[in-house]
Amino acid sequence: MHTQGSIRRWDADKGFGFIQSAHSANVFFHIRDYRGSALPTEGMRVEYEEIQVGGKGPRAMQVRPLTALTAQTAAPDPASTPQKPRRPAAAPANAPAPQRPQRTAKHRSPTRQQGAAPAGASLAMLLMFGWSALLAWGAWAQRLPLWLLGAMLALNLATFLSYALDKSAAQRGGWRTSEKQLHLLALLGGWPAAWWAQQWLRHKSSKPEFRRAYWGTVLLHCAVLTALVLQPHLLQIR
Repeated sequence: MHTQGSIRRWDADKGFGFIQSAHSANVFFHIRDYRGSALPTEGMRVEYEEIQVGGKGPRAMQVRPLTALTAQTAAPDPASTPQKPRRPAAAPANAPAPQRPQRTAKHRSPTRQQGAAPAGASLAMLLMFGWSALLAWGAWAQRLPLWLLGAMLALNLATFLSYALDKSAAQRGGWRTSEKQLHLLALLGGWPAAWWAQQWLRHKSSKPEFRRAYWGTVLLHCAVLTALVLQPHLLQIR
């Protein structure tokens, strides 16, 4: 049934929220069911179609902001309004022909060009190279066990898979992977795969708090690995 209400809660990072109406206090809706041009905000008045999904409670479909519907109804149809054609003024006979201004580099948009490297890419690549070289040298010099190389490979595959599953869950409104678990995987050695997942999947790459914690795990892991390679007695390897 069609009803109206107000957005009581909206989580932009997870892509879902809840609507409060006269007969329902928590009507779940996902971003893919939203039909407005502007992003949802708390307090926004909306119109939607309410359905029941098993034992999960009510869910809103075809969510549309009332402001957009009102503006669309009140706006006059430009095709039905007759307009008087304007006659262009005649230019003087001796007037020079107008010249099209040339587009120079200073008129171009300052936004980042497509294909440009993301912020921090050079530092990430340098750390990945040094991390890989440190692992290889530590195993070759018998300062690290050989099984550690295979463990790091498996850990990075698991880290990328965790990011992919969390991205999919965010899009469909499913069960999310906690940020603490993602940071733990990065701290244990899955931080290279975490960086690639953030860039390729566009997931957790624009959240400042998460990014600061992520880089903290990278620096801590690299510091501990360096100490273990330079001081092999910490692992009691002879």
